[in-house]
Amino acid sequence: MLDSKIPSGPLQDKWTNHKFNLKLVNPANKRKYTVLVVGTGLAGASAAASLSEMGYNVEVFCFQDSPRRAHSIAAQGGINAAKNYPNDGDSIKRLFYDTIKGGDFRSREANVYRLAEVSNNIIDQCVAQGVPFAREYSGYLENRSFGGAQVSRTFYARGQTGQQLLLGAYSALMKEVSRGSVKMHPRTEMLDLVVIDGVAKGIIVRDLVTGKLTSYAGDAVVLATGGYGNVFYLSTNAKGSNVTAIWRAHKKGAFLANPCYTQIHPTCIPIHGDYQSKLTLMSESLRNDGRVWVPKDKNDKRKPSEISEQERDYFLERKYPSFGNLVPRDIASRNAKEQCDAGKGVGLTGQAVYLDFADAIKRLGKSVIQERYSNLFDMYKKITDDNPYETPMMIYPAVHYTMGGLWVDYNLMSNLPGLFVIGEANFSDHGANRLGASALMQGLADGYFVLPYTIGDYLAKSAPVAKNMMEHSAFQEAWRHADEKIKYMLSIKGKRTVDDFHRELGKLLWDKCGMARNESGLKEALRRIPAIRDEFWQNVTIRGSEGELNQTLERAGRVADFLEFGELLVTDALHRRESCGGHFREEFQTPEGEALRDDENFTYVSAWEYTGVGKAPNLHKEELKFEEVHLSQRSYK
Repeated sequence: MLDSKIPSGPLQDKWTNHKFNLKLVNPANKRKYTVLVVGTGLAGASAAASLSEMGYNVEVFCFQDSPRRAHSIAAQGGINAAKNYPNDGDSIKRLFYDTIKGGDFRSREANVYRLAEVSNNIIDQCVAQGVPFAREYSGYLENRSFGGAQVSRTFYARGQTGQQLLLGAYSALMKEVSRGSVKMHPRTEMLDLVVIDGVAKGIIVRDLVTGKLTSYAGDAVVLATGGYGNVFYLSTNAKGSNVTAIWRAHKKGAFLANPCYTQIHPTCIPIHGDYQSKLTLMSESLRNDGRVWVPKDKNDKRKPSEISEQERDYFLERKYPSFGNLVPRDIASRNAKEQCDAGKGVGLTGQAVYLDFADAIKRLGKSVIQERYSNLFDMYKKITDDNPYETPMMIYPAVHYTMGGLWVDYNLMSNLPGLFVIGEANFSDHGANRLGASALMQGLADGYFVLPYTIGDYLAKSAPVAKNMMEHSAFQEAWRHADEKIKYMLSIKGKRTVDDFHRELGKLLWDKCGMARNESGLKEALRRIPAIRDEFWQNVTIRGSEGELNQTLERAGRVADFLEFGELLVTDALHRRESCGGHFREEFQTPEGEALRDDENFTYVSAWEYTGVGKAPNLHKEELKFEEVHLSQRSYK
């Protein structure tokens, strides 16, 4: 069993006592240490800024031209915190419990309680930075509800919360860049992790403009590179989002945990064509005022305005009266799929359900709805040419977030000493399903309030990296391997494009390992993925050269990693013979069609060790112990 290094003592005291017991680095010694931070979204930017303010030397890497383009900017609906401003019964304990339950009891109690505990500090930090959260008429911060909770705890900035939070973290980061204590490397992609004697000591990166490969040594490496949802090709993620950084670290020995825990978001604009390259999120916050429905009769092709109230099925309100349209994402998504599979879907493809705001507009007035959601409504109209103020939105689930990631202990360090992983890139806080508005909370908690403490404990126990470290053979070997891989891909000169392979892999994974999975489909995927991968390495075409801006080459490297990672994702889904959260095995469900866990056999984290391409990975387990929460079948009825 893996040791998660969870401190002893009462749950509510663990983090406070742990911080006191951590070793410290003398302020005068901090400038002797260098930390490499890969990724500049909310987690990476907040971590880099915080570490620099504490006195460490920080080098930060992003493949965008500016940290402002990190995918965190796309988050819409809000960020959770247990402030209890509406006085509706919220508390740190309730946020903790809702998150554990929302993750279907497949996350660590200690990590989740810490997340809830620091959530209030995040709001204070962001307000101090000038983040323009929505406010009531009185001037107090406004809250709204999100799925899986019966209190209003979500702070928001219209439908642009991620953008505003990222601008706050970006401001903190650029202050440190201008001070000279953070060195920024834009348009730079990590291609490999350098490990010396089992310890992470550096990275190999490629300049995406010139193609130059460069080595960097550091006393610690922090990966904040986001999730792997684009393995499905179509997702709400930015097109550049990828698995490469964590996958290359995995191939160097870092365990990858729970990769089959992928989240399907219930409110996205449906697919409109075979050659669509990405999908668009419609914030979960819309389910505060929008009502989800389908026609009661199958194959009803009438316009929504022609379908009377008596002919509509508000299926979430009918099945889950206590939570209604605000059930967790996995439940809302599966129910939408169930209605479409039963022939009640709407639109040209039948792969959509309605999200209707008519009642809310009648009750509150159009101006209030505009104030809350105008940018989302404008975006929907621009994409679909339908006016959601006048006709219901059409929505359908899509891949949105990944709860799996590199395994980390309570200190956010992987099983490789010196390699820390934060934000969506790790697995730690959300179990089998993330509640809405918790991703921003985790990213900023890790970056501002957890890693700055825990990384010091590691650095205090190790001497600063030697100045001649990059002369070590491990750096030379990693550089040579990255260079040879690039040259080989360019030499193939086949007939199929990179996107063609990616699309084939993504459709296979969506069909066999998407919202619903079964043994036969997963085994079929495991048969077909190696064949797709083999053809990629024989028949892919990549135009251009390595010494220039070459986005096809960039995508080829990422798709090559997806073709390896996809096999592990399916392996994990086949291994976990239960349904929990976003992992829904059709063989394991209650008579009512809900996820049926197997707590006796699967109450653990699956942490996989790489053994080679096409070879069976080794499984390591971390037992999940529940002392504060009683394991039970989730119910939102």
